[in-house]
Amino acid sequence: MQPEFWKQRWAEGQIGWHQHEVDRLLNKHWPGLHVASGSTVLVPLCGKSLDMAWLASAGHPVIGVELSGMACTAFFAEQGLEPTEYQRGAFTVFSAPDITLWCGDVFALESADLINVAAVYDRAALIALPPELRQRYVDVVYGQLPAGCTGLLITLEFPQDEKAGPPFSVDENEVRQRFEPAWTVELLDRHDILASEPRFAEAGVGPLHTVAYRLIKL
Repeated sequence: MQPEFWKQRWAEGQIGWHQHEVDRLLNKHWPGLHVASGSTVLVPLCGKSLDMAWLASAGHPVIGVELSGMACTAFFAEQGLEPTEYQRGAFTVFSAPDITLWCGDVFALESADLINVAAVYDRAALIALPPELRQRYVDVVYGQLPAGCTGLLITLEFPQDEKAGPPFSVDENEVRQRFEPAWTVELLDRHDILASEPRFAEAGVGPLHTVAYRLIKL
């Protein structure tokens, strides 16, 4: 799955993963993570997610990483913000108070870029990647986060043979296999959402669950 695939999806407006409201599981479970106000939160493959504005309003400086420049400019326009723009290594950076979006390939991140990150919020990143890229993603992004970092990871579980990704099904066994023992993994929530996801129902998908985990890097 090449970068052009995602850029084309944005260009054609095929962004079914984008939610028009703050994610229910973020609102429900973030307070329980006890991430201190003022702590920087990383949002990989962020798109133009409203969740970033929610995190900023909760007192967290946000760093989003997004491949599509169209998504980055759309986010700030929709939030009524005018970011400054500059280059940092492989990334074009769009910066406004409390929210900075790094436009570029998430696999180009380096440990120095993440040194001040205290938490990570992953709703549509891990599940956006095919199996052959998921371990590389965990190694490059999560592997370079500092010890003590807290995460809220949200995945989908469904019979993969009933609907091709993205998004992909990532079950609990895979989450634990990819993150443990470097991270503690705690299951927080598993909820049936098929009734509210007509695209999956129309494709004939049987069970569809959204699952939330608390992660802590050891």
